[in-house]
Amino acid sequence: MEKRSSFSLSETIAEKAQKFILRSSEEKTEAILVRAAAGGNSAAFEELVKRYHRRVTALGMSFFRNIADTEDFVQDVFIKAYTKLRDFRGESRFSTWLLRIAYTTAVNSIKRRKEYLPLTDENLLWDRDYTPEELQIRRITIETVRDSIKELPQRFALCLDMYFFYDMAYGEICEVTGLSLNTVKSHIFRAKKLLKEKLEQRL
Repeated sequence: MEKRSSFSLSETIAEKAQKFILRSSEEKTEAILVRAAAGGNSAAFEELVKRYHRRVTALGMSFFRNIADTEDFVQDVFIKAYTKLRDFRGESRFSTWLLRIAYTTAVNSIKRRKEYLPLTDENLLWDRDYTPEELQIRRITIETVRDSIKELPQRFALCLDMYFFYDMAYGEICEVTGLSLNTVKSHIFRAKKLLKEKLEQRL
Protein backbone atom coordinates (compact mmCIF):
# COMPACT_ATOMS: atom_id res chain seq x y z
CA MET A 1 0.00 0.00 0.00
CA GLU A 2 2.82 2.37 0.85
CA LYS A 3 4.50 1.75 -2.50
CA ARG A 4 1.28 2.54 -4.35
CA SER A 5 0.82 5.71 -2.36
CA SER A 6 4.41 6.77 -3.06
CA PHE A 7 4.05 6.04 -6.77
CA SER A 8 0.77 7.94 -6.91
CA LEU A 9 2.34 10.92 -5.15
CA SER A 10 5.34 10.93 -7.52
CA GLU A 11 3.00 10.75 -10.48
CA THR A 12 1.06 13.72 -9.19
CA ILE A 13 4.22 15.77 -8.72
CA ALA A 14 5.39 14.84 -12.22
CA GLU A 15 2.05 15.88 -13.70
CA LYS A 16 2.18 19.21 -11.88
CA ALA A 17 5.75 19.78 -13.03
CA GLN A 18 4.77 19.03 -16.62
CA LYS A 19 1.84 21.45 -16.44
CA PHE A 20 4.14 24.11 -14.99
CA ILE A 21 6.66 23.61 -17.79
CA LEU A 22 3.95 23.77 -20.46
CA ARG A 23 2.40 26.89 -18.95
CA SER A 24 5.79 28.60 -18.68
CA SER A 25 6.50 27.78 -22.31
CA GLU A 26 3.11 29.11 -23.39
CA GLU A 27 3.63 32.32 -21.42
CA LYS A 28 7.03 32.88 -23.04
CA THR A 29 5.55 32.34 -26.51
CA GLU A 30 2.67 34.65 -25.63
CA ALA A 31 5.06 37.37 -24.46
CA ILE A 32 6.91 37.19 -27.77
CA LEU A 33 3.64 37.48 -29.70
CA VAL A 34 2.49 40.43 -27.61
CA ARG A 35 5.75 42.31 -28.14
CA ALA A 36 5.61 41.64 -31.87
CA ALA A 37 1.95 42.68 -32.11
CA ALA A 38 2.63 45.87 -30.14
CA GLY A 39 5.36 46.61 -32.66
CA GLY A 40 2.89 46.44 -35.52
CA ASN A 41 3.17 42.77 -36.51
CA SER A 42 -0.36 41.98 -37.68
CA ALA A 43 0.37 38.25 -38.00
CA ALA A 44 1.34 38.11 -34.32
CA PHE A 45 -1.89 39.82 -33.30
CA GLU A 46 -3.89 37.45 -35.47
CA GLU A 47 -2.29 34.57 -33.60
CA LEU A 48 -3.33 36.11 -30.27
CA VAL A 49 -6.87 36.48 -31.61
CA LYS A 50 -6.90 32.79 -32.57
CA ARG A 51 -5.68 31.82 -29.10
CA TYR A 52 -8.31 33.74 -27.17
CA HIS A 53 -11.23 34.03 -29.58
CA ARG A 54 -13.09 31.16 -27.89
CA ARG A 55 -12.66 32.52 -24.38
CA VAL A 56 -13.82 35.99 -25.34
CA THR A 57 -16.74 34.54 -27.30
CA ALA A 58 -17.73 32.35 -24.35
CA LEU A 59 -17.71 35.34 -22.02
CA GLY A 60 -19.81 37.28 -24.53
CA MET A 61 -22.33 34.44 -24.80
CA SER A 62 -22.59 34.42 -21.01
CA PHE A 63 -23.77 38.00 -21.10
CA PHE A 64 -25.69 38.30 -24.38
CA ARG A 65 -26.94 34.75 -25.06
CA ASN A 66 -27.18 35.31 -28.81
CA ILE A 67 -24.70 34.99 -31.65
CA ALA A 68 -25.27 38.37 -33.32
CA ASP A 69 -24.60 40.50 -30.22
CA THR A 70 -21.74 38.24 -29.21
CA GLU A 71 -20.00 38.56 -32.58
CA ASP A 72 -20.23 42.36 -32.36
CA PHE A 73 -18.92 42.19 -28.80
CA VAL A 74 -15.94 39.99 -29.77
CA GLN A 75 -14.98 42.32 -32.61
CA ASP A 76 -15.24 45.32 -30.29
CA VAL A 77 -13.06 43.64 -27.64
CA PHE A 78 -10.24 42.77 -30.02
CA ILE A 79 -10.30 46.22 -31.60
CA LYS A 80 -9.97 47.75 -28.14
CA ALA A 81 -7.20 45.30 -27.26
CA TYR A 82 -5.29 46.17 -30.42
CA THR A 83 -5.54 49.92 -29.85
CA LYS A 84 -4.46 49.55 -26.20
CA LEU A 85 -1.75 46.96 -26.80
CA ARG A 86 1.07 49.47 -26.36
CA ASP A 87 -0.27 50.15 -22.85
CA PHE A 88 0.08 46.50 -21.84
CA ARG A 89 2.95 46.39 -19.32
CA GLY A 90 3.09 42.65 -18.75
CA GLU A 91 2.27 43.01 -15.05
CA SER A 92 -0.39 40.32 -15.49
CA ARG A 93 -0.92 37.59 -18.06
CA PHE A 94 -2.11 38.84 -21.44
CA SER A 95 -5.21 36.63 -21.15
CA THR A 96 -6.12 38.30 -17.84
CA TRP A 97 -5.62 41.75 -19.33
CA LEU A 98 -7.71 40.81 -22.37
CA LEU A 99 -10.55 39.34 -20.29
CA ARG A 100 -10.56 42.47 -18.16
CA ILE A 101 -11.23 44.48 -21.34
CA ALA A 102 -13.88 41.94 -22.37
CA TYR A 103 -15.56 41.97 -18.96
CA THR A 104 -15.67 45.77 -18.77
CA THR A 105 -16.99 45.98 -22.33
CA ALA A 106 -19.73 43.43 -21.60
CA VAL A 107 -20.79 45.08 -18.35
CA ASN A 108 -20.99 48.48 -20.00
CA SER A 109 -23.05 46.98 -22.83
CA ILE A 110 -25.71 45.47 -20.60
CA LYS A 111 -26.20 48.12 -17.96
CA ARG A 112 -29.92 48.03 -18.63
CA ARG A 113 -30.11 44.27 -18.24
CA LYS A 114 -30.84 42.76 -14.85
CA GLU A 115 -29.20 39.37 -15.16
CA TYR A 116 -25.85 37.81 -15.93
CA LEU A 117 -26.35 34.39 -17.52
CA PRO A 118 -23.39 32.05 -17.01
CA LEU A 119 -22.53 29.82 -19.94
CA THR A 120 -20.39 27.48 -17.81
CA ASP A 121 -18.44 25.79 -20.61
CA GLU A 122 -16.96 27.57 -23.61
CA ASN A 123 -16.32 24.26 -25.37
CA LEU A 124 -20.04 23.64 -25.80
CA LEU A 125 -20.00 26.23 -28.55
CA TRP A 126 -17.88 24.08 -30.81
CA ASP A 127 -17.99 20.53 -32.11
CA ARG A 128 -15.82 18.05 -30.22
CA ASP A 129 -14.91 14.42 -30.89
CA TYR A 130 -17.77 12.98 -28.82
CA THR A 131 -20.17 10.25 -29.87
CA PRO A 132 -23.81 11.41 -30.10
CA GLU A 133 -24.57 9.62 -26.83
CA GLU A 134 -21.58 11.16 -25.01
CA LEU A 135 -22.44 14.60 -26.34
CA GLN A 136 -26.04 14.26 -25.15
CA ILE A 137 -24.95 13.20 -21.66
CA ARG A 138 -22.43 16.05 -21.56
CA ARG A 139 -25.03 18.58 -22.64
CA ILE A 140 -27.57 17.38 -20.06
CA THR A 141 -24.96 17.46 -17.28
CA ILE A 142 -23.73 20.94 -18.14
CA GLU A 143 -27.26 22.22 -18.64
CA THR A 144 -28.12 21.03 -15.14
CA VAL A 145 -25.10 22.82 -13.69
CA ARG A 146 -25.83 25.91 -15.78
CA ASP A 147 -29.45 26.06 -14.66
CA SER A 148 -28.32 25.79 -11.06
CA ILE A 149 -25.70 28.51 -11.44
CA LYS A 150 -28.29 30.81 -13.05
CA GLU A 151 -30.20 30.69 -9.78
CA LEU A 152 -27.20 32.05 -7.87
CA PRO A 153 -26.77 35.77 -7.21
CA GLN A 154 -25.01 37.42 -10.15
CA ARG A 155 -21.83 38.26 -8.23
CA PHE A 156 -21.46 34.61 -7.17
CA ALA A 157 -22.24 33.19 -10.60
CA LEU A 158 -19.63 35.34 -12.33
CA CYS A 159 -16.81 34.45 -9.95
CA LEU A 160 -17.72 30.76 -10.06
CA ASP A 161 -17.74 30.81 -13.86
CA MET A 162 -14.26 32.29 -14.01
CA TYR A 163 -12.87 30.00 -11.31
CA PHE A 164 -14.20 26.68 -12.58
CA PHE A 165 -14.83 27.10 -16.28
CA TYR A 166 -12.21 29.66 -17.27
CA ASP A 167 -9.60 28.10 -14.96
CA MET A 168 -8.66 31.50 -13.53
CA ALA A 169 -6.79 31.95 -10.26
CA TYR A 170 -8.16 34.16 -7.48
CA GLY A 171 -5.74 36.94 -8.36
CA GLU A 172 -6.76 36.87 -12.02
CA ILE A 173 -10.44 37.10 -11.09
CA CYS A 174 -9.61 40.10 -8.91
CA GLU A 175 -7.91 41.83 -11.84
CA VAL A 176 -10.79 41.10 -14.21
CA THR A 177 -13.64 42.06 -11.89
CA GLY A 178 -11.95 44.71 -9.77
CA LEU A 179 -13.02 42.90 -6.58
CA SER A 180 -10.70 42.40 -3.61
CA LEU A 181 -9.06 39.02 -2.99
CA ASN A 182 -11.10 38.36 0.15
CA THR A 183 -14.32 39.24 -1.68
CA VAL A 184 -13.52 36.87 -4.56
CA LYS A 185 -12.67 34.04 -2.17
CA SER A 186 -15.85 34.68 -0.20
CA HIS A 187 -18.02 34.75 -3.34
CA ILE A 188 -16.55 31.49 -4.66
CA PHE A 189 -16.85 29.76 -1.28
CA ARG A 190 -20.49 30.77 -0.86
CA ALA A 191 -21.26 30.02 -4.52
CA LYS A 192 -19.86 26.48 -4.24
CA LYS A 193 -21.92 25.88 -1.12
CA LEU A 194 -25.13 27.16 -2.72
CA LEU A 195 -24.47 25.26 -5.94
CA LYS A 196 -23.92 22.02 -4.03
CA GLU A 197 -27.24 22.47 -2.25
CA LYS A 198 -29.08 23.19 -5.51
CA LEU A 199 -27.55 20.21 -7.31
CA GLU A 200 -28.44 17.91 -4.44
CA GLN A 201 -32.05 19.04 -4.76
CA ARG A 202 -32.06 18.31 -8.50
CA LEU A 203 -30.35 14.91 -8.38
